[in-house]
Amino acid sequence: MATSPRIAIIGGGPGGLMLARLLQVAGTPATVFERDPHAAHRPQGGSLDLHVETGQRALFLGGLEAAFHAHARPEDQGDRLYDPSGVLLFDHDGGGFERPEIDRTALRAILLDSLDEGTVRWGARVSEVRPRPDGACEVVTEDGAAAYDIVVGADGAWSRVRPLLSDASPLYEGVVFVEMGFEAQTHRFADELTGAGKMFAVGDNRALVAQRNGYGHIRGYAGWRTPEAAAQTLARQPAEEVCAAMLEVFDGWAPVLTEMIRQGTLLAVRPICALPIGHSWTSRPGLTLLGDAAHLMSPFAGEGVKLALADAADLADALTAGQDWTVVAQAEAVIAARAKIAAEGSADGLRTVFSPDGAAPVLQHYRERMAG
Repeated sequence: MATSPRIAIIGGGPGGLMLARLLQVAGTPATVFERDPHAAHRPQGGSLDLHVETGQRALFLGGLEAAFHAHARPEDQGDRLYDPSGVLLFDHDGGGFERPEIDRTALRAILLDSLDEGTVRWGARVSEVRPRPDGACEVVTEDGAAAYDIVVGADGAWSRVRPLLSDASPLYEGVVFVEMGFEAQTHRFADELTGAGKMFAVGDNRALVAQRNGYGHIRGYAGWRTPEAAAQTLARQPAEEVCAAMLEVFDGWAPVLTEMIRQGTLLAVRPICALPIGHSWTSRPGLTLLGDAAHLMSPFAGEGVKLALADAADLADALTAGQDWTVVAQAEAVIAARAKIAAEGSADGLRTVFSPDGAAPVLQHYRERMAG
C-alpha cells in the first residue's frame, strides 16, 4: 500500500483550513501549523461574499455546503454610495445576486469543525522552513523541527514559505485603512447608513466604508492616500491619536459620516500592501503556495478569500492525483493566471475608490454593473 506524503500547511486561515479539509476528504491527512494559541485568539475580520464558481465550489467539494448556507446571509448583499456631504447617490438591496455574505469567524469555525482532532497545531509559530538534501523540508517552530514531504505556504502576506520560491515581496499601495467596529443596536446611525449590506462614502482620495456582519455587528473602515512612512507611524499610535488623525483627514465631511470616526471602536490600522500583479514562481517539488502567500492584493476586488478557497481546491486535486509534481505545477499555473485577473481588478478598484474625482467613478462602476 502506498504511503501518503507527509504534508504541512503553514497557516490556519480559510485557504489553509480548506486545503486540510479537502485532503482529509481524499484520505490524505495534513498538519496545519497555526501561530494563534486558539481559534478565538483574535478577530478574523469582517464579512465576505462567496461566489458559486470559487468559494462555494470549494465548500461543496469539502462536503460543507449545508453548513455554509446555515451561516450565510443572502439578505446582506446590498450596496450604498454617499458623497462627502452625506447625499445618497446609489442604493441597491442586493436582490438578484448569488454571492451571500458570511462572517470570516463563522467560515473559520465551519472549517475547523470539519477537521479531525489534532489536525491543527495551535500556538505553532513557524520561524523557518528548511529544505533538506533528501527533498523533504523541515518546519521549524520553538518546539523543534519536523520533516515533511510537502510544505504548503498558506501563511499570508509575509509568508515564511514564499522566499523559497520567489524573490517578490509585498509593496505598499499608497492607501492606509483604519478598521473600526460598531453594534447596530447601540450605533443606530451606522445601522441606518449601512443599509442592506455595505456602504461607501467617497471623496477626494478618501473613503469611509461600513459593512454589515452577523449578530448585529457592523465593521467600518476609514481609508485615505498617504505616504508609507505616515501609514507605518499611524499604525503605532494610540487609539486617541489615530482618531484625531482621521478627523483631520475627513474634516468638512457630513457629521453623520464623521460620527463613524467619533464612535467606532478602533480595531486595527492596516497599510494596504500587494504583491506584483501576475506574481508567479518556478515550481519546486515539495513546496507550493496558496492565497495571500501566492497573490496578495488590495481588498478592492473582494477576491482574497474566494481565491484562497479556489486555490485549495486546485491544490487538493493535484496533491491527491497520484502523479508526479508536474500536476502540481499545472495547478500553480492556473492559480497564478486566475489571480492575475483578480489583481488587475483589485488595482483598478483601488484607483476608482481613491481618486481625485471623488464618488463619480464609483457611481459609474455601480451603474455599469447594474446594467449588466
